[in-house]
Amino acid sequence: MLRLGIISDTHGLLRPEAMRSLAGVDHVIHAGDIGRPDIVEQLRLIALVTAIRGNIDTADWAKAYPETDSVHLEGRTFFLVHDVHDLTINPAEAGIDVVISGHSHRARVETIDGVLYLNPGSAGPRRFKLPITLATLDISSGRLSPVIHDLSSG
Repeated sequence: MLRLGIISDTHGLLRPEAMRSLAGVDHVIHAGDIGRPDIVEQLRLIALVTAIRGNIDTADWAKAYPETDSVHLEGRTFFLVHDVHDLTINPAEAGIDVVISGHSHRARVETIDGVLYLNPGSAGPRRFKLPITLATLDISSGRLSPVIHDLSSG
């Protein structure tokens, strides 16, 4: 089994609850709006990190992160885009298994045309009265098992 930790929209705040929820994952994916370069450095203390930049990541340090990226793990292809509305490909036709996005601050787990769309929500400062969330995704025996974790209660 491989466990991914999926986080987005930290906006410069990496909560202790997020670090605890991600402890033990094999790989961390950050879907943009990182906010500060040390966020990724802290996540690297947990596991290998794949990160993309979001619309607030405009400082010079953020140029090191692409706007989109693909990751191949356990025979699955993951496509990362900060705002799912900026998706310029047809994931099903492109052979993508999972689209990971952020931006909306709303957690989403939905399968369309055989593609899992996963938005972990926002793990940074509370906005719009939405819960503070991140996700884990287990890959075991070819199955994808996503879970949204609500960090709001601390």
